[in-house]
Amino acid sequence: MAAMLEFRTQGFNPYAVKYSPYYDSRIAVAASANFGIIGNGRLFALGLTAQGVQVEKTFDTNDALYDLAWSEINENQLLAAGGDGSLKLFDLGVDQFPIMNFHEHKREAFSVCWNPVVKDTFISSSWDGTVKLWSPTRSESLKTLPIGNCAYSASFCPSNPALISAVSSDSHLRIFDLRTPNAARYHLISTIPVHAGPGPGPGGAPPAEVLTHDWNKYKDTVIATGGVDKVLRTFDIRNPTGGPLSVMAGHDYAVRRLAWSPHSSDVLISGSYDMTVRLWNDGGAMPQASPASPQMGAQLGVMNRHTEFVTGVDWCLFGAGGWVASVGWDERVLLWDANLLMAR
Repeated sequence: MAAMLEFRTQGFNPYAVKYSPYYDSRIAVAASANFGIIGNGRLFALGLTAQGVQVEKTFDTNDALYDLAWSEINENQLLAAGGDGSLKLFDLGVDQFPIMNFHEHKREAFSVCWNPVVKDTFISSSWDGTVKLWSPTRSESLKTLPIGNCAYSASFCPSNPALISAVSSDSHLRIFDLRTPNAARYHLISTIPVHAGPGPGPGGAPPAEVLTHDWNKYKDTVIATGGVDKVLRTFDIRNPTGGPLSVMAGHDYAVRRLAWSPHSSDVLISGSYDMTVRLWNDGGAMPQASPASPQMGAQLGVMNRHTEFVTGVDWCLFGAGGWVASVGWDERVLLWDANLLMAR
């Protein structure tokens, strides 16, 4: 694969990568010393130039960094989730110190997501079993949603600012609707058992930790999940007990991160502890063989240039559609065109 840019996060192992929602030439990486086990973290803001990948700014933190999100209201601000449970908002125009610090989580903050619709809130999830809703202008959280066990990933619906999703160590995908009364069930409207498929077929499996999920950008009731059992599944939140819509198997170890394409309704990418990034078609455009069994998605290609766990993947929102970034514990950020995987 010829067209590939590379950057080395010397001394730091990346956990997440995100393209800027404002510029196709800017990405950010959240990374940790010593694989995030002990030591500090570093947030990299990188510029993609004719001379290659250049560092625009770095911010060092006292604890490991596990995730990041670009601000949806300020092109120069980004949020990082830390091993000490804190969330820090940094500004590329301000040296070293965060402009805001949010610290209520009692254990590692493992994911952050900025609201893409109303843009005035963000959420975080933590190993302390909660998802918290925040305003970037207030240091106290606006709301706490109980998950009850390790919440690895939380996200906003891309079209509805009131819908929040979370996946966790208990093998479930939860949907919260902030418009419902808090007293009922802390806004919980749906709990989808990710591994409860119909019968012993490809949809069902023993419960396993769900590490990652993402909302389809074109079908706003469809969510993809991935985790320890190596399989990607898609679900329609309108049918929480119906089992998966599609199943994609091919990874050899846990799926650590996945992301739907912003350019196509049936294409997604996943990164795994098997050191590969894989491109998939979920079969969503194909007629379903049987309503009782999930569609079998197709693997479109494999990128195997990483030499350690792949921990982050993201799509560029701009251009012809197909540029992605991947990061791994090999201290590498790779930028490449997913279309080349399909061409092979």
